[in-house]
Formats: sequence, C-alpha cells, structure tokens
Amino acid sequence: MSRSDAADLPARAVKVPEITLLFWLIKVQTTGTGEALSDFLAGQNIPIAATLALLGLLGALGWQLGTRRYSPPPYWLAVSMVAVAGTMAADVVHLVGVPYLYSSLLCLLAVVVLFGAWHRSAGTLSIHSIDRRPRELFYWATVSATFALGTAAGDLVAISFGWGYLVSGLVFTALIMVPLIGWRRRRLNGVAAFWIAYVLTRPLGASYADWLGKPASRGGLGLGDGTVTLIGAVAIAAGVAYLTVRQRRTVDSVRCDAVPAVEL
Repeated sequence: MSRSDAADLPARAVKVPEITLLFWLIKVQTTGTGEALSDFLAGQNIPIAATLALLGLLGALGWQLGTRRYSPPPYWLAVSMVAVAGTMAADVVHLVGVPYLYSSLLCLLAVVVLFGAWHRSAGTLSIHSIDRRPRELFYWATVSATFALGTAAGDLVAISFGWGYLVSGLVFTALIMVPLIGWRRRRLNGVAAFWIAYVLTRPLGASYADWLGKPASRGGLGLGDGTVTLIGAVAIAAGVAYLTVRQRRTVDSVRCDAVPAVEL
C-alpha cells in the first residue's frame, strides 16, 4: 500500500487488499489449509463439520462486512472460511451423486452468472472498486463461487482424470503462469487475468495440501490433514500479522506527514 493509497482510504473505504506477491502467497495458503481443514473436520463428523463451517463463514463475513475499510485479520479470516465452506459445498454435491465434471460445469455457470450480474450492477469487475456494500456482496458471492469451482475442477483433474495430487499441483502451477504472462505482455486485461488466476489458486493450493496430507495409498505423503491444517494456519497467521503491522506503520507515517509543522 503506497502512502497516497493510505491517505485516500477514508474517502474510498476500499475493502480489499493491494494485489502483491504476498497476497497470492497467502491466498494459495488459504486454499490449501481450507481443503485440509474441511477434510479433517468431515473425517470426524460431517453434520458437525458442516455446522461449524457455516457458523464460521457467517461470523467471518459478518466481521468483514462490518469493517469500514480493508483490514487484514477480518479479510483473510473471511477468505479462509470461504475456502473451508466452499470445499464442503463442492464435496457435498459430489457425495449426492453428481460427477465432478457436472459439478465443475455447474460452478462455472454460477461464476459466469455472478460476473454478469456484478458487471451489470457496477459496470466493472475490478476489485479496486469494492468500496460500497452491493459491490462487496457481489465480491464475496463471486469469491465463494470461484472456490467451489476450483475445488470441483481440482478433484476432476486429480481423481476423475486420475492424474493424482502432485501431478495436478504441477499442472495448476503451470496454468497459473498463463494469466500472469498474458498480463505482463499486455495481451490480457488485468481484471480478467486476476480472476483467472484467482480461480486457479483453489485447485493449486488444494492439490498440494492433499498431496502432503493424504496417505500413500491415495498418492500422498501421509502427513495427515490435521498436521497440514496446523502448518497452514501458522503460515497464514504470520502473513496476516506482517500485513497488519505494515498497514499500521504506513497509516501512522501518513498521519505524521499530514500534521503541519508548528513554529516555536
């Protein structure tokens, strides 16, 4: 966040973070941790897991929607809980008998519909315009749909296609470079590049989390979903703590610079 951005925050009340490398690193970490936590809770008791995920999602979104401007803790908690709930939603659809291909297409349709409604309402899909409640609601609805889409697509590749978790992770690592290269070479709109990459972070993080946590009989390293969840949570907390401290220092610095000098 630049000083000019920080100084302009009260006027714009932007509710999303600056898009940096750290943003993408934390985002991928939330997807992997959400996958591992969802699987860990479901392995204990599915009804209780679903209830906890729903309550956690509603609480996190309530905190985020109640803030006046972007703040790292509520924002990233909301993203993390969307990851957990989105994973469970996609898994439930498959458990009732819907193949991964159909659930992927269904989630893709939901994303397209949300994009269309959001653009019709706001005239843009840029996250830098998230400064009003209707746009923020569209944003979180779209984020939830992209998580479900990424979950279904990741399972489609890893399980239905039989590629396994590690190969799937490597494939999505390569795919996420495509929007980056397209944007850097000015052949892809920045907004389109962002949302394509955003969708791809879900199967990217989840594939590596499954590879680390699942037993060797399923193509994993066998660390366990609980262990992967704990490691991921610590990494996310460290990143969010750093962002929080940096934001406070930036805002304090701007406020100090804005105070006029007093002649004695």
